[in-house]
This record gives sequence, structure tokens and C-alpha cells, in this order.
Amino acid sequence: MLEPLQYVLGLLSGSLVGFSLGLVGGGGSILAVPLMVYLVGVSSPHVAIGTSALAVAVNAATGLASHAREHTVKWRCGGMYAAAGVLGALGGSTVGKAFDGQKLLFLFALVMIVVGILMLRGRKALGIPGAQCNRENAPKVLGYGLGTGIFSGFFGIGGGFLIVPGLVASTSMPIINAVGTSLVAVTAFGLTTAANYAFSGLIDWVLAGVFITGGIAGGFIGTIAAKRLSGTGTLTTVFAVLIFVVAAYMLWKSAAAL
Repeated sequence: MLEPLQYVLGLLSGSLVGFSLGLVGGGGSILAVPLMVYLVGVSSPHVAIGTSALAVAVNAATGLASHAREHTVKWRCGGMYAAAGVLGALGGSTVGKAFDGQKLLFLFALVMIVVGILMLRGRKALGIPGAQCNRENAPKVLGYGLGTGIFSGFFGIGGGFLIVPGLVASTSMPIINAVGTSLVAVTAFGLTTAANYAFSGLIDWVLAGVFITGGIAGGFIGTIAAKRLSGTGTLTTVFAVLIFVVAAYMLWKSAAAL
């Protein structure tokens, strides 16, 4: 059992994660895993990963409902991406459980930096508002979904920080639509990974509940902010900067533990 202060920190951490999910559709697990390990004080990286996967999945579903009300979700694209990604997430999470926890965090941070650079390079591309998923781009959407799912499962993350650029690259949709649509896949990937970790007893259920509670409030505020920042390139910049900051911190902490 954790100390009462740790649960308070878990509630605060959950609100930050929910805000990130609502704002940029990603960053949930990017924030959740290091917050659980370094702020809340969860000693096992694998328990932190399993618990965060469950919490992020539920918070993503809440954020999805908010984005749906704003009509920013392209459901067909989200369904296709999620269906392909769930298969990848199942296989990736099975391999990830057997991987050294600290090395997993270190590799996670390196992947984050690469994605952040790619997002900044494309921040001025505003996308095509009417972009849809059809027969022409279906192979690309499914391919990106499968690849993202493997990464998501391996690192025990919802995968939003990979799904958003994946949706933009495979469909050319605006980032506000990619943010909303990504939450379909984040929810599916997170639940798949969480189920796999739960099977191995690697979830702190009480902490997950606290995280989810904080995330609901944060997600509502984040969705409102995302709508106001869309269409200017600012949302993409915020997304990338968030990735760089957390990645730098994770590299520093995990490298010292290797």
C-alpha cells in the first residue's frame, strides 16, 4: 500500500495526464509513467506501466466523449487505426513485460525525442479539413496503426504521441481532428496493454482509480483548450515541447539507474 500523500500526488498527476490527453490527444502515458515512478513513488516500473495504461485508457475514453461533442472525431479512421493497433499492442506488451524496466524507460525517452522532432518539422502543415479514410489510404492507415500498436504495447503506453502524427501522416487530416480521433485508438491500446499487465498482477487498482478521478477533470479543461489553439500550428508546437521536456527528464533519471 502507498502512503496517503502518494495518493494525493496520484490525484494531481492524474489531472495533468487528463489535461494532456484532452489538449493534444497524447502525452498521457508519456506523463503518467514518469509521474508514477518519480513523483508518486511507485517502485516497480512495470507496475507503473500497467497502472498507467489502465488509467490513461479510461481518461482517454472520457476525453473522446468531449471531443465527440465538439465534432472533431473521424470515427472510421479511428476504428481502422485502433483495430490494426490492438493486434500490435498485444504482441508488444507481451515482449515489454519481459524487458528490463529501467532499459524500457530509457528506450521510451529516445523514441519520444525522435517523434518530437518529426512533429516540429511538420508543425506548419495545417492538413486537409475534409480528409477521410478510404480504399486509397486504408493500407497506409492500417500499417501505421499496426506499427503504433506495437510501440504502444511494448512501452506500456496509450500511444497518443505516436497515433497523432501517424494519423496526420496517413490521412493528412488537421491536427485537431487527429487529436480527437487518436483517442479512439488510445483507449483501445491502453485497455489491451492494461489487460495483459493485469493478467500478470502488475496493476495498482487503487492508484489507478485515483489517477482516473483526477484525469476526468483535467481532460475536460484540456479539450476546451485544444479547440481554441487549433488551426495555428500552436497545438503541434505544444505537443512537441511537452515530449522534449519529459524525455530529457526520463533520460536523466533512467540513465543514472542503468
